Amino acid sequence: MTANKRLRWIRPALRLLAAFALVVVACLILFPAGRYLLRAGWEEGKILARRQPITVLAADSSTTAALRSKLALVLAARAFAHDSLGLETGMSFTTFSALDRDTLVLVLSGAYRDKLEAYTWWFPIVGRVPYKGYFDFDEAHRQERALTARGFDARLGGASAFSTLGWFNDPVLPTTLRGDSLTLSNTVIHELTHNTYYAPGGAVFNESFANFVGARGAERFFRARGQARAAAEVAAHWNDEKVLGRFWAELYDRVDSAFKAHPGDEPVHVAERIAVRDSLYAEARLQLLHEIGPQLRTISLRAIERVRLDNAILMSRRVYLTGLDAFDAVLARNGGNLRRTIQEIIGAAKSNKAKPFDAVRNLASVLQTK
Repeated sequence: MTANKRLRWIRPALRLLAAFALVVVACLILFPAGRYLLRAGWEEGKILARRQPITVLAADSSTTAALRSKLALVLAARAFAHDSLGLETGMSFTTFSALDRDTLVLVLSGAYRDKLEAYTWWFPIVGRVPYKGYFDFDEAHRQERALTARGFDARLGGASAFSTLGWFNDPVLPTTLRGDSLTLSNTVIHELTHNTYYAPGGAVFNESFANFVGARGAERFFRARGQARAAAEVAAHWNDEKVLGRFWAELYDRVDSAFKAHPGDEPVHVAERIAVRDSLYAEARLQLLHEIGPQLRTISLRAIERVRLDNAILMSRRVYLTGLDAFDAVLARNGGNLRRTIQEIIGAAKSNKAKPFDAVRNLASVLQTK
């Protein structure tokens, strides 16, 4: 093929490619979902562009001793996650990125008021998820008000860290470092669990599983460092989370049963369901304050008093606190071997992607009979 012929073939292809690119950019700008993705991409790009190797910061004389200590803890927790737990770390948490704000991202979640169904958003790769993060805080509050105006329960709260699921080398952020050493180690291991396994559309399993690995991993991390008191504190907080997980599961079942007892789409039936659930939440608040609160060792009663009860809160708490006892049951059957437990749970989840919690419970049952 001569040069002229190649040019005659290449030029139309380039024009077609340019036209396609213009269409994509126009769609991103014109549609709300496109503008959201552009903003998220821009903010993530800024975070990635500011990355500095932790080893360089640690060697810099201008780095404070407190920051140096926390960055060293991040590297140690990361190494433990890789070497002892078998998590996929890649280059995540080997760098640090400064932020130009105190809050990393606001996370919005919602639920229908008369049924236990989360409001969900769809994203490429991860599928449908029951939450949406906003770097634009004004927009987050607008969307919270809009969701409420449409008749949904809504919850808006901050997040100090997130994972790109291994697509980028996630840096550690100032918002993450503000936590104490126990929380920081837990967060690093939690996020690296997402790098290792993340089922598209399975947010409840993904987050609850990562919560388990983060807590039990941090406990073993501190024990390996000879910090028995820190390990005990992590274990105590995990036990509190399991107590709360059971509370939310039982409340979920009560509300769900009440909704099913008042079927129908007519306004009168919808109003009946909302009235019944409000009554159940009033009872649950008393239970939370007088029965559950006194059982907790690491969560103050004041924090419990601030908990709001509605469907959005119930659904969002369930995202992180579902099936915790089942994960621990598998760990117990494996004699406390967390690395093996992680591998078996991931294998079980992959074998039953539609019902991963059932797969984990079956795994615990099988191991129990051996």
